[in-house]
Amino acid sequence: MPNNKFSQISLFDIYEDVNSSFTEKKSELVSMLEQHIDFSSLIPYAFHRAFYQGTGRKHKYHLESFIKALVIQKLFAFNYDSQLILVLKCSDDLRNFCGFDKVPDGSYFTRFKQKYCTFIVELFHNLVDFTEPICREIDNKKADYLIFDTTGIEPYVAENNPKFLNVKLKEAKKLSKAYPEYNPYIGVYSLLPDTAQANSSVKQQYINGHYCYAHKVGVMTNGIGIIRDIAFFDDDFRKLHSDVVSKKSDNPDLDKEISDSHSLKPVLSDFFKKHPNLSYSTFLGDAAFDSYDNYTMLKNEFSFKRACIPLNNRNSKKSNSSYDEYGTPVCSLDKTPFSFLGKSGGENRSLRFKWVCHKSIPCGSKRICTCETPCTSSTYGKCTYTYPDKDFRMYPGIPRNTEHWDNLYKHRVYIERTIFLLKDCFGLDFLRTHNTLTIKADVYLAAITQLIGVILAKSLHELKLFKSVRKLIKKAS
Repeated sequence: MPNNKFSQISLFDIYEDVNSSFTEKKSELVSMLEQHIDFSSLIPYAFHRAFYQGTGRKHKYHLESFIKALVIQKLFAFNYDSQLILVLKCSDDLRNFCGFDKVPDGSYFTRFKQKYCTFIVELFHNLVDFTEPICREIDNKKADYLIFDTTGIEPYVAENNPKFLNVKLKEAKKLSKAYPEYNPYIGVYSLLPDTAQANSSVKQQYINGHYCYAHKVGVMTNGIGIIRDIAFFDDDFRKLHSDVVSKKSDNPDLDKEISDSHSLKPVLSDFFKKHPNLSYSTFLGDAAFDSYDNYTMLKNEFSFKRACIPLNNRNSKKSNSSYDEYGTPVCSLDKTPFSFLGKSGGENRSLRFKWVCHKSIPCGSKRICTCETPCTSSTYGKCTYTYPDKDFRMYPGIPRNTEHWDNLYKHRVYIERTIFLLKDCFGLDFLRTHNTLTIKADVYLAAITQLIGVILAKSLHELKLFKSVRKLIKKAS
């Protein structure tokens, strides 16, 4: 019989191969972080001073050790501190990288997040300034976009258990039996408590099409998806901005819209106050931010040249028969939109958009109107202008309903991807705590981890891989 070239692989052999491969990958990650990231220089001096201030006894652990360990936790998306502790105990490479002679208990990590949450936020803002030139180097045009959206961070509270909503729905259905005109699916909204029992700061929200109890958070990224700011709409935020009003109505979608619209100005004010040297020319947001006040504020107070926000019909005035719902001039006969020819205006003239009759076609260096019933004696065809300075909402520095507008607004998807990255890849979707400070620290640590990836890409001269640490590891190896 011929020799059998194949041999049976035992379960132990498979385990050894997977385990050695995983260990090797971790070693590559550790090697990259040790060579290219100087954590000590990234941490603000105030953070060092607060951590090492005299306490009457010597510190058993170092500040950089905690920061490194928590970054590792986000990279591996460990939802529990116990998972991080177990990995540190089993991996000499990771433990030595963090600088732990002995791995701290879970209570140490919890106290660190709660006690130094303010300084973790400061570290994040420090990294935002540090990574801004890198973002401009990656793509200067897209780095000049500022994208804003809101989301919810759901803590570990009983109200987020699906059984809780089912109990309330059963109560509403009992009422509907006594009162036939009562709609239980609408009425259940009024039966839900405003806050979670375990933490009154966790409020009822209607996010992504479902009810939940969450911390409302505003997130800003640039046009390449690198996070620029995070704002918790907590009690401290409301005290600092007393003009932000939380309105409760029968329409959860309307509640969300009003909250988003009112939060825009204070979030931008705080952001530019923390980063006075940063500036952006283009703002992108969804239809929730469509209000006349927001357009005026974006243009006059924050010097945005363009605001790419879809129109919300509820906020629109009665339309003019000479224009369509997007502000595009239309033909007086068949109501067909005019063709956009571009911007015009010099140094001493305000910006204006040029539009021409849709039946005016290019003919050499000129244009000729082919309309059978022309509304002007000019062979060029009817031409008109719109002025952004007169109505920045309708003409927000870029003509609506054009290919240019559509291509620009597509960049808003990057903030959705960044939020998904923070929640799914860095483990924020499965937090196992209801403490506000711990959650806040975890959110900022996730953002810090993304920014460290940007710094790592710059150090490795692989700017195209700024979004994926795994690809950076593969490339470096």
